[in-house]
Amino acid sequence: MSVLSGKHILLGITAGIAAYKTAALVRLFIKAGAHVRVIMTPAAKEFITPLTLSTLSKNPVISSFTDDTDDNAVWNNHVELGLWADLFVVAPATANTLSKMASGNSDNFLVATYLSAKCPVYFAPAMDLDMHKHPTTKTSIETLKSIGNNLIPATSGELASGLVGEGRMAEPEAILEHIELHVLGQLPLYGKRVLVTAGPTYEAIDPVRFIGNHSSGLMGFEIANYAAQLGAEVVLITGPTHLKAKNSRIKIVPVMSADEMYTQVHAYFDAVDVAIASAAVADYKPKNAAPSKIKKSASTLSLELEKTKDILASIGALKSHQLLVGFALETNDEVANAIKKLKSKNLDLIVLNSLNDKGAGFGGKSNKVTLIDKNLVQTEFPLKSKADVAKDIMNELLKQINA
Repeated sequence: MSVLSGKHILLGITAGIAAYKTAALVRLFIKAGAHVRVIMTPAAKEFITPLTLSTLSKNPVISSFTDDTDDNAVWNNHVELGLWADLFVVAPATANTLSKMASGNSDNFLVATYLSAKCPVYFAPAMDLDMHKHPTTKTSIETLKSIGNNLIPATSGELASGLVGEGRMAEPEAILEHIELHVLGQLPLYGKRVLVTAGPTYEAIDPVRFIGNHSSGLMGFEIANYAAQLGAEVVLITGPTHLKAKNSRIKIVPVMSADEMYTQVHAYFDAVDVAIASAAVADYKPKNAAPSKIKKSASTLSLELEKTKDILASIGALKSHQLLVGFALETNDEVANAIKKLKSKNLDLIVLNSLNDKGAGFGGKSNKVTLIDKNLVQTEFPLKSKADVAKDIMNELLKQINA
């Protein structure tokens, strides 16, 4: 999932030959999961048709303050449109439009909307070589940058005039990448690495049977998804589950047993900034798994179990710069047991949930948790979806990261 998924992108198209590339740009925004609306200057319609862009964006294209239909004038509200946008992208941005944006000369709908926008603005210049080099164009670009607009630099190549040099609008793929990286750079966890464990572990009895639990892995997957939305690079080490990651910034590492999870957690732990152990790891495993299927013969079957390695305690002992989060699923003396685990395993935060709370625990889509930090400050939350619980956990960690 792109960082632009769900974003409202307003695309402003001005009268340059590079306008033909905006059809591909709209498609890329839509493919990234964004909602797109298009504004054109009247002259831009000479280079690409509004019908093409409205078909691709699934929204009507606007180029003037009013639409005249059957002698009834319909007002297009530039203020409302500017406030709708999460991002405003002007591409191509001609020398004429750059000058108007820099001076505030709102003689068309596009510039009036630009002046009303409260969101980040990106502009991709496109013009011939001498126009791009002209001091007035350079002044317009520097003015726009100085007031917080984001330049997507023009590239060099063959221009419409036949000259070769700087002035080509960046290609649609490069525009998309530039915006995605810029948006990522503004996110609170950009540059951070987060390790999450999720799901159950299966401890083999024989090749076809195992000891496991009812964990679906949903809580860990929601934490990983939200951490990625906040800009982090995420390693998600997960036991058996049908769930899929929703973000391309999540690296899935599948495991089956507690021993495999132990190995993978230790392989990644040293390089991460935050580790969140939400997996329901088996406490015991068969001491000797049978090499072939155990036949049903006797009326009873005895299994000798041994403890699995304590993953959380082992990385708690190794912790240096990391923030470490554990989970405590309790049925009695919940707070006391959670605090005991917090201290004994050297955690920075523990997430307590109780099987006594209806709607909480394994298998469902909701959870009810209490967060306890290393200073023993408790924050209790009502029953929520696991997606919202993930946000509560990550928001608490953000406080600690920024403290």
